[in-house]
Amino acid sequence: MLKKLLGATVFASTLLVAGGAFVSPALSEVVFNRGNSADPESLDPHKTSTVYEAHILRDLFEGLVMQDQNAELIPGAAESWTVSDDGLVYTFKLRPDGVWSDGTPVTADDFVYAFRRLEDPATGAEYSSMLYVVKNGEEVNTGKAKPEELGVRAVDATTFEVTLKSPTPYFLEMLTHQSTYPVNRASIEKLGADWIKPGNLVSNGAYTLAEFTPNDHIKLVKNPKFHDAANVKIDVVNYYPTEDRSTAIKRFEAGELDTNDDIPTEQLADLKAKFGDQLRIGPYLGTYYYAIKTTKAPWDNVELRNAVSMAIDRDFLAEKVWQNSMLPGYSMVPPGIEGYEPALASFAEESQIDREDKAKAILEKLGYTPDNPLKMEIRYNTSENHKNTAVAIQEQLKPLGIEVTMVNTDTKTHYGHLEQKGDFDVARAGWIADYKDPESFLGISRKASGNNYSDYDSPKFEELMDKAAADGGKPQLRMQDLAEAERVLIDEVGQIPLLYYSYKNLVSPKIVGFESNVMDVHPTRFISKQ
Repeated sequence: MLKKLLGATVFASTLLVAGGAFVSPALSEVVFNRGNSADPESLDPHKTSTVYEAHILRDLFEGLVMQDQNAELIPGAAESWTVSDDGLVYTFKLRPDGVWSDGTPVTADDFVYAFRRLEDPATGAEYSSMLYVVKNGEEVNTGKAKPEELGVRAVDATTFEVTLKSPTPYFLEMLTHQSTYPVNRASIEKLGADWIKPGNLVSNGAYTLAEFTPNDHIKLVKNPKFHDAANVKIDVVNYYPTEDRSTAIKRFEAGELDTNDDIPTEQLADLKAKFGDQLRIGPYLGTYYYAIKTTKAPWDNVELRNAVSMAIDRDFLAEKVWQNSMLPGYSMVPPGIEGYEPALASFAEESQIDREDKAKAILEKLGYTPDNPLKMEIRYNTSENHKNTAVAIQEQLKPLGIEVTMVNTDTKTHYGHLEQKGDFDVARAGWIADYKDPESFLGISRKASGNNYSDYDSPKFEELMDKAAADGGKPQLRMQDLAEAERVLIDEVGQIPLLYYSYKNLVSPKIVGFESNVMDVHPTRFISKQ
């Protein structure tokens, strides 16, 4: 899932209402103010891709299975499930008390509709390829089969069945992703694109949408019809986009934010001293990378792409720019996935001096020198951290004959440009695991993926990814297939991995239940405020 960052204005224990007036919340109302780095591009689960959207949608909707405060799988809209002996058929029994926020029951037909809608080419879902593991998923999404041929069916009102192409070890965990959440068909057919607006949005999660003021705040209120509403302690959660990290720190310090999900890393030492254990930093299953347009000259030259990748000093980025809050990255799949050994770039063990010498030789062979520089544009979304990273890379590449310019836009514009296959040379991106499996990081480089910003297209990579899918019932062999696929991706420089993420959360001592975990998942329904 994409890591994206933005900003906003925030208010302490008051709520903004129409006309700019302020009102105090009711004394008995528990309000949680969350700094959330970016505004969502959409609140339609089938048209989102970022962790910032995921935080909000995780509160609004409930999939078949969900994650608790420790990122462990728990029953969601399904109270139980069974798997056939061959690992191909999953049968979910929906909870009898599951209802939409309008009071109508959540049924198996809702999931049939949602899964078909995700694969419908007309939806334009970035995550349509996620359901390619389902029988006829790819065929439906590419127009070669009808939506009715997708391997899903309602056995009865409370029994939903999914048939897979081949055994898929991560399938249950994949269902925690927002793209697999149910959506309300009646609302969509009645309201069209307006179904996601406040007052219109019908959801089945712990919260409902009350307000959405772009670049300002999103207000969710507790859903009294949620099946576990009795155990939901927060009455109102306000999500504030906090693009300006330094300003967000001041708001947190003033008590205007209860949590914030990022920090300006150049202030790390001071923040540790000031906030102590309110600043939580730890391993996060994610990779910070640069997408490079592999279909555009001169970046269609793998030698050139490799030279650029070699020349970037990742140790400097991790230590100096990110203040050791990130680790140098040489693979798309970060370390920490059980049973998998990431495929590192061939130069990973070489000294930086040797790498630069090799990169310089390649560039000179291709005709690029300081006197005849290669011009390269880096696009990045607004954040002090992303800017500092791009500036550092600009300085590293200049002596080798690469002249870097930079383009900064807000997060929504940045990723909109990438998703719409806009023109660029190199662009900042990041990927956070949707599930604890290498496929989550490798699948974004498949030709069919809506998140393949680099337009990387490798028959050998596709062949190995297909083999891994077919070997789903043989875990060890499957991991070998995936490692071979990653080796092809890294050697062909389909993407340029730079760093492995750490989460960097500020959490007020008033907040209870905000548990640190490698997925950085924090559903509001499990949080309370003292």
